[in-house]
Amino acid sequence: MSNNTPISALNDLLSAQQQAYQAQLMPSAEQRIEWLKALRTVLASEQQLLCETISADFSHRSHDETLLAELMPSLEGIDYACKRIKRWMKPVKRKVGLAFQPASAKIIYQPLGVVGVIVPWNYPLFLAIGPLTGALAAGNRVMIKMSEHTPRTAQLLKELLARIFPEDLVCVVQGEADLAAAFSALPFDHLLFTGSTQVGQHVMRAAAQNLTPVTLELGGKSPAIISADVPMADAVERIAFGKMVNSGQTCVAPDYILVPHARIDEFVEAMRSTVRKFYPKLADNPDYTAIINPQHQQRLQDTIDNATSQGAEAIAIHAEGQGQRLPLTLLLNVTDDMRVMQDEIFGPVLPIVGYQTLDDALTYIRQRPRPLALYYFGYERSEQQHVLHNSHAGGVCINDTLLHVAQHDLPFGGIGPSGMGHYHAHEGFLTFSHSKSVFSKQRLNAAKLIYPPYGGWLQKLILKFFLR
Repeated sequence: MSNNTPISALNDLLSAQQQAYQAQLMPSAEQRIEWLKALRTVLASEQQLLCETISADFSHRSHDETLLAELMPSLEGIDYACKRIKRWMKPVKRKVGLAFQPASAKIIYQPLGVVGVIVPWNYPLFLAIGPLTGALAAGNRVMIKMSEHTPRTAQLLKELLARIFPEDLVCVVQGEADLAAAFSALPFDHLLFTGSTQVGQHVMRAAAQNLTPVTLELGGKSPAIISADVPMADAVERIAFGKMVNSGQTCVAPDYILVPHARIDEFVEAMRSTVRKFYPKLADNPDYTAIINPQHQQRLQDTIDNATSQGAEAIAIHAEGQGQRLPLTLLLNVTDDMRVMQDEIFGPVLPIVGYQTLDDALTYIRQRPRPLALYYFGYERSEQQHVLHNSHAGGVCINDTLLHVAQHDLPFGGIGPSGMGHYHAHEGFLTFSHSKSVFSKQRLNAAKLIYPPYGGWLQKLILKFFLR
């Protein structure tokens, strides 16, 4: 029996949330904290069930990866927000110019209303709970569209959230691409989408019909640069972890590696050794996550075949996989004509691109669409600064991968084709709030000195004073 939400029900769900918002335009800090604590309690109490359900959607997902990459950041993000909501909600005083005194100015942070969240399949829990946390912290109502590729997780999350939230506060909808398109076209007060750049274009186009502001968390090809002198073992261990978590199905996974020509063989051997240490075997290995479905597995195999047919050398770290467990495959001698260097890979395939100088590597990156993440491995501080000042990316890790996303005091977001807008941290609260400017005066009104009729001696004196 299908659990899909009828498209006809979307407007009713939105209308119910809009009415509930109108009845409570500014929820108190205590109310918001209560919402988030209830969310934390239900997630923490159902850890095992969440791990099992997500694993079933993947055919196999490492429970430890779900705990580390989904549950832990979700719970920590809730804790972070709960401790800061009162501070975030405080009005902020701003200065009033001398010409407009006596008066005061401030900014108050008001909930936007109803926020729509479109969740991808690769991290179906964290990428639902993260935006939900920010939206509730800002006092909003939230509608969540889960991915059709993780139906079990979608149904479970719907049931868990229904335990603690009325439908006019938080609701989950499920369905295929047609429902996602209808969801994008709803007149939300804000819409957050996480997914591919191509789908993001459709979402933004649909939202534009309602002038709905959007936050787009997309992807792209995130590069990692190996410096000329960094210890290879240090760099490779961190790259291997970042690439292999969730079997590479991560929007900020290293997509390709820029390695000095003279160090490519060293990199390959270090990667082979490290990955085999992490995963001595693939068959029945509980630590190794499967590709989400056979269609994506075939897409990845086709990507490898396309590269080798055009002259790339493929090096599989393990001789074979098992079911939807796909071995990590390194690709040497890649060119821009190959599909692997054009599309986001989103799986355990890793092209290696040689370079001569660091500036050559940076030029290579700048000639391509701006990535969601950039990783640099090298301990020379001046080179680190050179990379930061001569590159564009949504976020950067120096001598690590992925972990900038887990820092709750850092915003997360892309740039250009890798996205727009931020959430996480204080920036998430701001994204889901309207920063309302308030200018206040009482009985005394000095501004009447500049009211018409113009040309009086006092007006001329005022203009002379302020326009000098």
